[in-house]
Amino acid sequence: MDRLQSRYEVDVKYVHFPLHPETPSEGMTLEQLFAGRNFDVSAAQVRMARLMADEGLAYGERTMTYNSRLAQELAKWAESQSNGELIHDALFQAYFVENVNLADVDRLVAIAEQIGLDGDEAKRILENRDFRDAVDADWQRSRELGVTGVPTFVAANRGVVGAQPYEQLEALVQAAAAPRRDA
Repeated sequence: MDRLQSRYEVDVKYVHFPLHPETPSEGMTLEQLFAGRNFDVSAAQVRMARLMADEGLAYGERTMTYNSRLAQELAKWAESQSNGELIHDALFQAYFVENVNLADVDRLVAIAEQIGLDGDEAKRILENRDFRDAVDADWQRSRELGVTGVPTFVAANRGVVGAQPYEQLEALVQAAAAPRRDA
């Protein structure tokens, strides 16, 4: 997204999506998540690692999935704070590289503090569920857009689902007639 924003006049807006909201707080293995489906976890991990490496992004050996609802609520709050947009990269790093349980309030508070947000305020926000309604609204918007997976990239009512190479995302913004920035 940074590369796209450096080349095109595009704004990034995060809209949260309920991917596997039934996942328990303690998480589950990827094998448990995909049990009974025709899904090769190892092949998917290799594909993701390759895609991430192609974009210069780290990707760990993720073995678990966790309920991300509280992380989404933290992110909504963080977006309202100075430099709060940094939360998205920090949560990505924690989840996809470090295999952190994003349903754990203490871990989320630590992530918020890591990017310079007030830990006490983050804890209060999470414990009081102050951004529950905002995330509910995002989930509703995701349903209206027909989102079925993450990430989903939407521009001018067109979209692509899943981790995509840069060229695919560039084609999306070009199809949406996003103006190029002066080089």
